[in-house]
Amino acid sequence: MKIFDICEYGATADGKTLNTSAIQRAIDACHAAGGGQVFCGPGEFLTGSLQLKSRVDLHLSLGCRLVGSTKLADYVDFTAPGFRHEAAPEENTKSLLYAFQAVDFSITGLGEVNGSGPAFYDTSSLMWGRFYSKPATPRPRILMAYQCRNFRIEDASFNDSPCWTFWLMQCQTVGIHRIRMIADQKMINNDGIDLDMCRDVTVSDSIFKTSDDCLVLRAMRPVYDTEMPCENITVTNCVLDSWCQGVRVGCPSDGVIRNCAFSNLVISGPHNGIFFENPKQYLAKDCRGSADIRNIVFSNGVINCKGTPICLIADEGVALPHLGEISFSHFRIKSGRPIIVQGSSETTIQNINFSDIAIETDGDDAIVCRHARGVKLNNVELTNRG
Repeated sequence: MKIFDICEYGATADGKTLNTSAIQRAIDACHAAGGGQVFCGPGEFLTGSLQLKSRVDLHLSLGCRLVGSTKLADYVDFTAPGFRHEAAPEENTKSLLYAFQAVDFSITGLGEVNGSGPAFYDTSSLMWGRFYSKPATPRPRILMAYQCRNFRIEDASFNDSPCWTFWLMQCQTVGIHRIRMIADQKMINNDGIDLDMCRDVTVSDSIFKTSDDCLVLRAMRPVYDTEMPCENITVTNCVLDSWCQGVRVGCPSDGVIRNCAFSNLVISGPHNGIFFENPKQYLAKDCRGSADIRNIVFSNGVINCKGTPICLIADEGVALPHLGEISFSHFRIKSGRPIIVQGSSETTIQNINFSDIAIETDGDDAIVCRHARGVKLNNVELTNRG
């Protein structure tokens, strides 16, 4: 394998010099040579936006820190054919790392990418008494990848992202293994991994500590000219610590999300566990509901939260094509609120299976079920602490 050391292209590990051009030169040279490894040695390398390219392994050695600049001018706005950047969540397409239609690339090594997250918030004041106030200026993500294939992210840490840490869009055949995402939990909107219309993705053996959702499955129709389902996703052996949700699946104006499996999860935090939430306020303009969510399996998990441990809900006024064929097995739960399965007069939640579940919860109810059909409980133990 050919090695392209970023220091040989002018990068300086002093934490002060902006190394964007030097690191990009190393990436471009590696790509032009047909592929290889871009080696980032120990030290702190300050950088702005970097474009990842096909057949390039960005290797972060132990002791390496790629640190995102705190100046917005050092970040590019991601644009690409078929991507409606004006519809991007948070009205923001800036990212520290980005890729478009790249194949066979990777990010590896035991080093760290740090997004300098708190620098993009007003840390002197709090929203709702909990989160740093967010200014009107965009807050960059750490990684945006659009229509990329056959890539892997392994072993590295991706910490303190100012906005969603990874937003993978219409990507296929992706492996994410043994990574860490640790963030200041006073930063709002810093999701862990958002898999948006992605296919054939595995996530395993990783640790997440975020203020917003740790793992998210989406199919955001308004963002793209053409649609594809979010499907064939497996997640296993992960620890999730969130001030929002450990896992979120879908929003009411999404497309198809199907055929996904989650196993061996430990979810904790002061808020919620696994959420299929479809509030009316999240509907896109002129949409009454378009999400088709089915065939999702959760097995072998522990949830310890102060909020709702498992929630499948559709507000009145939301008419989803389908929400059903979802199962939960072998879970141990301690929570402040009950499990909720609550459809609406326009959305009947169908075929939800709970088996080998023990839930200990505060309050009067352990499970709430309304506007649902085919809900099955097998060996479910309920305990109310309230």
